[in-house]
Amino acid sequence: MPATVLVAVDGSPLAERAFTYALETFPDAVITAIYVINPIDAVIDVEVGGLPVAEGWYENAKERATGVHATVTDLAAERSTDIETVTEVGKPAREILDYAADHDIDQIVMGSHGRSGIDRALLGSVAETVTRRARIPVTIVS
Repeated sequence: MPATVLVAVDGSPLAERAFTYALETFPDAVITAIYVINPIDAVIDVEVGGLPVAEGWYENAKERATGVHATVTDLAAERSTDIETVTEVGKPAREILDYAADHDIDQIVMGSHGRSGIDRALLGSVAETVTRRARIPVTIVS
């Protein structure tokens, strides 16, 4: 059994399912929920809605991260499990892999996809990239 598990969370139903899976499957592990703020989201906001929409994108992203972390912390508390949460900024796949390497993570758990539509087409699949590049086991929940 892994001693440390990193779960990628983004507020999507699949990420929540992946988090619940990690809690149930690795009850004795130290579980860390990682939320990655992707700066490319600001570019997409400008393209879709113009500059006024993109203003304050970082503050909005930090608020979203706080909300997502609150949700997973509540899920863990329901099972009397303490978790760690972390927010990183950058390309999601790279940040997940770097965090796992820098913190000696034994297992990564993530949803098969968090985005849909044009965002997914433009940004590619984070789960696919993490799975291909990880040097540790990755569990994809769908």
